[in-house]
Amino acid sequence: LMQREGYRVLVARDGQQALDTILQQRPDLVLLDVMMPFKSGFDVCQAVREHDELAGIRILMLTAKGRDTDMAKGLALGADDYMTKPFSTRELVDKVRGLLGARA
Repeated sequence: LMQREGYRVLVARDGQQALDTILQQRPDLVLLDVMMPFKSGFDVCQAVREHDELAGIRILMLTAKGRDTDMAKGLALGADDYMTKPFSTRELVDKVRGLLGARA
């Protein structure tokens, strides 16, 4: 979906791979699932926010956990926005555009 919209996409299969990729590639935006093997999305978000040089990276948390406490935790750890599953592909694209536009 994101490639069709014209974005370059990098994929990580688990939280540790996600963190390694973020540190190496320095993407503009990370779509981060909360529930991943090895490191949770919360752990990855917190680790990214601990690096000053990564401060400009936008983080959009994606999760099946829609409880207010989970959303608050993601945002408190430094996520820029939070989406709960299921969501429409149009909604995701709009959210990505908004976050990347806010960076410009």
